[in-house]
Amino acid sequence: MNGRSNLYDRLSPVVRSLPPSGIRKFFDLANQMEDVISLGVGEPDFVTPWHVREACFYSLEKGFTTYTSNYGLPQLREEIANYLAETCQITYDPKDEILVTVGASEAIDLALRTILCPGDEVLFPEPAYVSYQPCATLAGGISVGIQTYAEDDFKLTPAALERAITPRSKVLLLCFPNNPTGATMSREDLQGIADVAIRHDLFVISDEIYSELTYDGSHVSIASLPGMLERTVVVNGMSKAFAMTGWRIGYAAAPREILSMMVKIHQYTILCAPIMGQMAALEALRNGKQHKDEMVKRYDQRRRLIVNGFREIGLSCHEPKGAFYAFPSIQNTGLSSEQFAELLLMEAKVAVVPGNVFGKGGDGFVRCSYATSLDQITQALERMQRFLEKVKQGDFVEQLASV
Repeated sequence: MNGRSNLYDRLSPVVRSLPPSGIRKFFDLANQMEDVISLGVGEPDFVTPWHVREACFYSLEKGFTTYTSNYGLPQLREEIANYLAETCQITYDPKDEILVTVGASEAIDLALRTILCPGDEVLFPEPAYVSYQPCATLAGGISVGIQTYAEDDFKLTPAALERAITPRSKVLLLCFPNNPTGATMSREDLQGIADVAIRHDLFVISDEIYSELTYDGSHVSIASLPGMLERTVVVNGMSKAFAMTGWRIGYAAAPREILSMMVKIHQYTILCAPIMGQMAALEALRNGKQHKDEMVKRYDQRRRLIVNGFREIGLSCHEPKGAFYAFPSIQNTGLSSEQFAELLLMEAKVAVVPGNVFGKGGDGFVRCSYATSLDQITQALERMQRFLEKVKQGDFVEQLASV
């Protein structure tokens, strides 16, 4: 052995093949600069409501410092079952059809590792959250992105899904409301997708972490459609709706035949989610509706401000109807997404995420999170307007050579 010189070459080629997160790259760059307005990271700017934090404090005072059941606290699973029945009209047995996880991310990983065999294909609409492709790869699957388009409001169509299916297709991974586009799917939209999934006997993993952030109409879970409950894993969590990203409390709901296999992986790797976080999640679900509704109302105000603002400064932007992201087109600038994001950060000190990091169809767009204050959004739009005027005047020709 040559000491540490060949350590890298001896590590897993699968892991070595994965690219670092494109979101993280711009987040790290922005953190090194002063006076940067960040529209980059998908994290609420609200602090977890006080009564939820207080529930955590009290749980510690009462000595809740132990492991819980692998499935999670029974009373929390009961509350999650009630929540899904009330909001999505889907019924699960809290005894063995709900699993509390360390964030929704763990639930997606468990579902993929449970369902996939080596070489199985995972279909998902693109642009897509950056973790889907790596998670599918780590689970031994082959990721297959299905491009969606702004002119279709970035919705997955049954025809596009049908064209992407091969004999090796096994899982359809959905995320609506969508990160990064803010697209949502109506009941009619989902029914067409469900028909295809049933016809081709696909499992569906439905990432509904942004379900509470639906601004026009109501969120519909594909699991609630006829014939879908038995083939769907619903993934959700507390991070976005209750401003609890750092608590890392998510959950999966699925038929017990699937969930019992997910629990096997969970118990050998994680064992259980932290009990203090579970106690806080219980309080959020039981008594957090008022705070949640107020946050959603304020996100909606910000959504209207940023979308109208983009259109006024000359960037076309489809109307996001969910999540807290706008996905404006920057194609009329003549810049690639990477060039636009890097120049905007360096010259105007506004951090956005280049759309191409979310896969096919993302180039020519940037993701802008409006989980920040109205004042910050207004300032960001003013800076972007000045930046766009300079781009039109060709002020960045020399800088472009190095981007």
